[in-house]
Amino acid sequence: MIRLTIAIASVVLLIGCAGPRFDAGRTETVLPLHRAWVDGRQVEYITTDISDGAMAEAAGVNHVPRLRDAIAARPSVLERVYKFSQGEQISIFQSAPRPVGAANTDRSYSPLWRLVLVTRTTHDPGPELTSEEELLAAEEKGLVSLEVTDIVINCPVTRAVGGGGLAGVR
Repeated sequence: MIRLTIAIASVVLLIGCAGPRFDAGRTETVLPLHRAWVDGRQVEYITTDISDGAMAEAAGVNHVPRLRDAIAARPSVLERVYKFSQGEQISIFQSAPRPVGAANTDRSYSPLWRLVLVTRTTHDPGPELTSEEELLAAEEKGLVSLEVTDIVINCPVTRAVGGGGLAGVR
């Protein structure tokens, strides 16, 4: 009976901590949502940490130089995020959780991203690129150049935009 009471109390406490009303006298942290493309679908994400000091300052997030250590990790814990150098379009993520949330089944997804800088090589911006596949095809055609950096960013995907979730996203 004592074990059952302890188990029930533990569950109630955990549920209370996870609930939207639990505050315990603390304030909330509000982070801006950003959008990115993943396989032709938009997702929303937050940025919490960046390994590059100037970029972290500009984004108003934590500067975490140790994130660079993830580059050498084997097996890799990094995915790629493609950021456009002139800000001409939103970024492209390599993957996203499928579905977003605790039921994610995509074991390759990671919120740690190695930044790949995308630069358009022509004055004509062309159509917006919405997937890694489209981006790599544009690189093959000479429309963009890609520069892999040593910048690592912690950007967890928080939800899919629009209906239908991310069932079709890798």
